[in-house]
Order: sequence, then C-alpha cells, then structure tokens
Amino acid sequence: MSDNNTNPEMRSNFIHDIIDEELASGKRTTVATRFPPEPNGYLHIGHAKSICLNFGTALKYGGTCNLRYDDTNPVKEDTEYVDAIEEDVKWLGFQWDKRLWASDYFDQMYEAALELIRKGKAFVCNLSPEEIKEYRGTLTEPGKNSPYRDRSVEENLKLFQDMKDGKYKDGEAVLRAKIDMASPNINMRDPVIYRVSHTPHHNTGDKWCIYPMYDFAHPIEDAIEGITHSICTLEFEDHRPLYDWVLREVGFWPNPPRQIEFARLNITDMLMSKRYLKRMVDEGYVDGWDDPRMPTIAGIRRRGYTPEAIRNFCEEIGVAKANSTVDAAQLEAAVRDDLQNKVPARNVVTDPIKVIITNYPEGRKEMVTVENNRNVPEMGERQVPFGRELWIDGDDFMEVPVKKYFRLFPGNEVRFKGAYFIKCNEVVKNDDGTIKELHCTYDPETAGGGVNANRKVKGTIHFVEADSAVKIRIREYGHMMKTDEDGNMEFNEDSVRETWGYAEPSVAEAQPGERFQFFRKGYYIADSKLTTDDEKVFNSIVSLKSSWKK
Repeated sequence: MSDNNTNPEMRSNFIHDIIDEELASGKRTTVATRFPPEPNGYLHIGHAKSICLNFGTALKYGGTCNLRYDDTNPVKEDTEYVDAIEEDVKWLGFQWDKRLWASDYFDQMYEAALELIRKGKAFVCNLSPEEIKEYRGTLTEPGKNSPYRDRSVEENLKLFQDMKDGKYKDGEAVLRAKIDMASPNINMRDPVIYRVSHTPHHNTGDKWCIYPMYDFAHPIEDAIEGITHSICTLEFEDHRPLYDWVLREVGFWPNPPRQIEFARLNITDMLMSKRYLKRMVDEGYVDGWDDPRMPTIAGIRRRGYTPEAIRNFCEEIGVAKANSTVDAAQLEAAVRDDLQNKVPARNVVTDPIKVIITNYPEGRKEMVTVENNRNVPEMGERQVPFGRELWIDGDDFMEVPVKKYFRLFPGNEVRFKGAYFIKCNEVVKNDDGTIKELHCTYDPETAGGGVNANRKVKGTIHFVEADSAVKIRIREYGHMMKTDEDGNMEFNEDSVRETWGYAEPSVAEAQPGERFQFFRKGYYIADSKLTTDDEKVFNSIVSLKSSWKK
C-alpha cells in the first residue's frame, strides 16, 4: 500500500480514537478505507490530505485501502483525469489494494433501488427539476409532498422499468427516496436517487440510461467493498443521515460502514475547487493543470515540492473536526525543511555584474573547492572554476552602500566563497551610465577563501567564472491567487516572473526534475517539460528563509 519511504506511524487523531474504540469493543475486527475521487479533474493539495489520511489509516491498522473512482456521472469523466489521479497517489508514496469503479456496482445499485421500491421507500416522480426544487422548501420552511409520492409499489416498479428501458427523456422522470419532506435536514426531503441520462458511459457503454446519484451510490459502494470507515470531508456531515438511511433501509449489509467527517484543507491564497481550477485551465489563465502555480498535485510536483514534504505537512497540521485555514507559509516551511538536508548547492547569479581581477594572471584558470551542502558534510564537495573574469550577483554590489551593507562596494574587501579575498577598486561604466564591469584585485595569500588569513572580512559572496558560465532561464513563482480588499480571491497577474542568470558549469548537466539550492537564493528545480540538453529552465520552489513560526 505504500513505498518504503512512507512512515505508517501516523499521529493519533479523533478518527483513530473512534477506530480504537470499535476494535476494542469487537464491533470491528479489521480496518478498510477507500479514496474515492471523481475523475472530472486533477487532484489538488486538499485531496493530498485525504489520500494521506485514508491510506495512512489503513497502514497504521494493517488494513486495506482501495482506490475507487466515483464514475456515476458519465458526462464529466475523462481518462486523462484517471491517469493523473493514479500518478498522484503513487507519487505521494501509496499503492492501493484494489482499483475499483463505482460503475462496477450498477447492477447491485439497481437491485437496491428495486428493494426500496418494494418496501414502499422510493417512488418515481415526474416533477421537473425546477418543480422538485420548489417543492423542497427552505431551511426555515418544510417542503411539500410530490403529487406522485403515493403511487403504488406496482406502478413504481413499472415506471422505474420504463426509465431503465429508455422511455423517458433526460429530466422527465427521477426515482426519489420516500423519507420526510418536513425534515429539518433538506438532504432528507425525498432526495433524488436515480436520474435519466442518455449518455454513453466509459465503462458500461450503452447498457444504462439511468444513473444513481452520489448520495445513493456512495454508501452502497462502501458496503459492497466491506469498507469499515468511510472517511470524508466536513461538507458531507449533513449527508450522513442519508448515508445511514440508505444502508439501513436497503438492509443487505448486517455490519454497514461508518461515515466519519473531518475538516477539509484550506490554505491561504490557494484555490481549492476542481471546478474553478478547470476554469483557470480552460480560460488560459495558466499553462495547464500542471502549471507550477496551480495547487494541483501535478502542479506542486512540477514546482518541485517533494512527496515527503507533503506527507509531513499533512501530518503536522493534523486532523480536525472544524474547518480552518492554514497559512501557506507553513506548507512552504515543510517543503524547505525537507529540501535543506537533501539538495546540493550550486552557484547561480542573476542580474549579473562582470568582475575583472586585474592582478590575476591572464589565461590562468584554477579550480576551487566548495561544499555541496553545508548542513550535510556527507554530501561532499565539488570544484568550481575561478579565473580573471567572473560574474557576481547584482544584489552583491552597491556603488553607494547603505548602512550595514557588507558585500562588495568601492574600496571594500569581501570573501569570494572558496576562492580569495577580493577588493573593489574601480567601477567602469557604459556611456549610458550603467555598470559595464568592476575592476578588482585579489590577495593570493587568501587561497581557499581566506580561512587561514590573518585578517577577517565581514562579507562572503559567490561567483561564476565567465568563460565556463551556463546561461539558464529562471521562473520565479508567487501565489496564483491573491485576496482583494473585500476578502475575495482573484488571479494574481504577477504570479510568475521569468528572468535569466549564469550558473556554474555543472548545471549544464542538470536533468529534468533535478533540484538544487541556488546558493543564498533559494531552492529550484529543472522544469520537467522545458528543460532540454540545450536549454536549462528552472522553477523556484521555496526561498531559503521562512516567515512561518512554529
């Protein structure tokens, strides 16, 4: 059910407390969960929480977890989404016990509907969708019975057969549960459990022109599969009485599943709706479902987030009974914490400024040694070239320095990491007043970055040797959405900014999906789609510093 990197030891939560009580009492002897996505879009990070909870719970109790597609609505489904869902689950580190389809149970659902009709618990209704809505009532006023509610069992059986035989057009007839039109819970006011839809189904073809509604299908699917705990998000809490009613009134399963709701994941400035995310794709706001700005699992994977970071984040925020919103900085902190001990550093400069070491011999090149990850000595060291002409980062020079600026400026000396102490002597400018190059000198007695020098400098900067520099494209990402003055979310037009820089020569070998820390800048990943042998394109993952305080 999981790969070797997945920790089955989840932190206990209120759902596990319920499971513990049921196992201790003997009500349950096993634990079986399921992850039941509808294949009508790509999964987002909110689904990642559900995946981790369902699969992780099964792992913790030595049980099973199925991947079951809720494909009861043939209009919305697409095999592209099925493939994406399975890739996402595997990427997060889990493997399902069985891959199932709700449509596999259409025959059993039909039999369950017949059972309700025979018991006088369901009837065929010919009200229009608008009339059904009108008859339903409001939160403060009870509904009123359909004029077709008191049809006989025999008539309902015949009419339901007519629905199945295609004698009705879409919307002309539905099968409704007969419960209570005065119930304070609107979901219990004779809900529709079957509708007519003359749409071919990807799995069953033209066999059916009637399809079950989700609230009727889902409990039956769970029961058929032997699911013990149907874990779902909080918006289904009001649907739980209907879930229990279906299983109780159909009566085919002596020890039915138990539905338990938990708070869904909400993150600041993140859009958590497949419907709205699909709109962002369809209307061209983003470059597909895996655009690195998207909160889809495909998007954050391309952005460079790791599955370990997502699992750790889901574990850290816990499982709650009440909805709340998590700061996006907490997610970024989880990603940063995971990357800092596994990603090697590379020298990259942006907004580059040319440096000429005037007293360094022309034509001479040497290799200097720098560590791959200062937090992890075991990751070893690498050598980078040093020569007379270098590039430094635009942020590392100020012609007129501000207070407490310890990097390079005229007359100041800094450490070039792993190389020498360098002093800026002259700023050479172009005709338009922009900086052409800096003329500097080096102290040959400070080889290795002046570790053993008899004097100290306050600033350390990195560099890229000019002749061997690799030009790369860099895409800096912000949040795709932002909150306006009224608290509404809107698309952030400044959510991506493309720039370029020079990198040390080893970056020329970067493969798609390879991650690096750009020294003193942040964490980056070679884009999985755009990086080629000839051009390296990097996406920003997270910055080096966090605004999140635990």
